[in-house]
Amino acid sequence: MSGIPRPLVRVNQWFIFICATAFIVTLHPMFLIIPLSVGVSSLFFNSNPVMKVGKLFLRKPMTSYLLEDKEQQAFNQKIAVSLLTLALVASFVSIEWLAITSAIMVALATFIAILGFCIGCFVRFQWKRYQYKRTLHTQCKGS
Repeated sequence: MSGIPRPLVRVNQWFIFICATAFIVTLHPMFLIIPLSVGVSSLFFNSNPVMKVGKLFLRKPMTSYLLEDKEQQAFNQKIAVSLLTLALVASFVSIEWLAITSAIMVALATFIAILGFCIGCFVRFQWKRYQYKRTLHTQCKGS
């Protein structure tokens, strides 16, 4: 299978959103450590425990769901892991405004993705577009 079923992506997004929001409300670092651990597991071991649990609740074969691009999801996960790490470190060194701001960015991005617009997808598209234009510009100069 070349993608991730959308319901599993949504479960992961809701999980991250709930954890980030819980941190914003309570400032308890455990609400950052848990999704950060899942994200690191996903990136380094290609295993997302939240999606594994979510898979148990799928009613149809995985291939019958709309699939999300794995590379795009990995890119989004890298952004989330980076911001959650920043929030956790800021929390541990008592830079509360940075911890809260980073967590808000994660919560907003995941909630907006749940609503249908993927900010990470937009960022990645713009990055790929920039790389392509730069390649064309370099090729034109070299000719």
